Amino acid sequence: MGLKTTLPSYELGFYALVVTCAVLYSGSGIFEASRDSMNRKAFRDGIKPGWHYFGRKMDVADFEWVMWFTSFRNVIIFALSGHVLFGKICSMTVPQHRAVVYMLYGLSAVLASMGLLYLMIILSHCLVLYSVALAKQKWLCYVAGLCCLASFKVEPFSSWQSGFVTGAFDLQDVLFYGGSSFTIMRCMSFALESCERKEGIYSIFDLLKYNFYLPFFFFGPVMTFDQFHAQVSTRELRRKDDEMKNIRVHALLHVGAIIAVDIFFHFFYILTLPSDLKFLNRLSDWSLAGLAYSNLVYDWVKAAVMFGVINTIARLDHLDPPQPPKCITMLYVFAETHFDRGINDWLCKYVYDHLGENHDNIMKELVATIATFVVTTLWLGPCDIVYIWSVANCFGLNFELWVQKFFQLEPFAKLEAKMPAAMSRRIRALFGAVNFWAIVLYNIPALNSLEFALLVTKRLLLIGFPVSTLSIWFITYCGVQLIKERERILAMEQEKTDKAKVE
Repeated sequence: MGLKTTLPSYELGFYALVVTCAVLYSGSGIFEASRDSMNRKAFRDGIKPGWHYFGRKMDVADFEWVMWFTSFRNVIIFALSGHVLFGKICSMTVPQHRAVVYMLYGLSAVLASMGLLYLMIILSHCLVLYSVALAKQKWLCYVAGLCCLASFKVEPFSSWQSGFVTGAFDLQDVLFYGGSSFTIMRCMSFALESCERKEGIYSIFDLLKYNFYLPFFFFGPVMTFDQFHAQVSTRELRRKDDEMKNIRVHALLHVGAIIAVDIFFHFFYILTLPSDLKFLNRLSDWSLAGLAYSNLVYDWVKAAVMFGVINTIARLDHLDPPQPPKCITMLYVFAETHFDRGINDWLCKYVYDHLGENHDNIMKELVATIATFVVTTLWLGPCDIVYIWSVANCFGLNFELWVQKFFQLEPFAKLEAKMPAAMSRRIRALFGAVNFWAIVLYNIPALNSLEFALLVTKRLLLIGFPVSTLSIWFITYCGVQLIKERERILAMEQEKTDKAKVE
């Protein structure tokens, strides 16, 4: 049934009450577990001194988050502030050459931070993929691009290239592999877009301007070449109504999110608790479920903050970058599950949509998803946990289509057509609740550990059956109904906006 199907307000209010009480109850269990485990010997590496005046220590188990706001904080502020300053001066004086200024500043920043040899490695890969693009053969671009990506992800080629970079500092590995991997994805986008161009080919200068745009260079997101080239080539730079206000608001929201996460980590040790399975066995099923869900929410917040800060800089440069990922709280469909929308857009355009076409054919969808997750596995770096994550999510994405096709068969389609729209929405929400927890359990191995994922699955589906299983299913069903209601409201607002534009 369509998104316009509504439910009684009292029913939605009941769902909201149930979800709120469940979150508070689960959160109280995690808070008590965090307080009781603060001084455990097993947690010494993950919990460090924090707010002494509150008597709280801080969860520092996430290397990336700690890196950004300790050793890398000043580097980020200095590099991006310089980019904004030079970009602003260029936009005011010679806007037609702003892409050149961005490229020169990016090249200088990469050279200063990583050295000449690293810059030469990156330029050599750019040159290789540019040369391949001259042939205008898509299959050749895919083969060359994936081989270049494998050279940074598979041994011994990875160590061989990283060995050329002399010197050592805390962030060298992170910047090396981040800049290298994103470079290959951008070069592949350039090569594939060049194949689509009817006359001639884009110049290597266009590739360098695209690749060395500093805000995207080390940590993304990936913006496909056609979008970047079109936006950065615009000479008339005009702001939309209230655009600067929106940029300021988003910047403040990101600062608020950083502060909120810092506060959260002093009271909820959601990253360190899963490291001690013996301690986790003492927790209730509700607390374990909340802990698994919290890990996904935190990873979304981390991605939203990182890409949000970068996107704010890009918007100041008059670009329209990929949006931050959709919050896991608002997801119950595998097709919308991604923590990096830039990579997701890249994969959809060049792999998933290219092979899957309309995504209504089971075999084409299977081929498209397998190919997509093969590329994703190579992008993340082949290892056992990535294999497990890829297989699980590939199955989930295809299983959605299989179930959808099954219930589109004539007996079920006729049955749904006869029942009230509200009842159809309730039945669909029940399946959505199962899907929601499949998404959580399939992604926990990559975000935390396989052992933690297996423990949560065992407790919720086997040991906790039927009380915990059915009660958590019902609460998730209530949450899915609230998500559907939000989608309905947004769809109605979009319809009004579209009508206003036509009129």
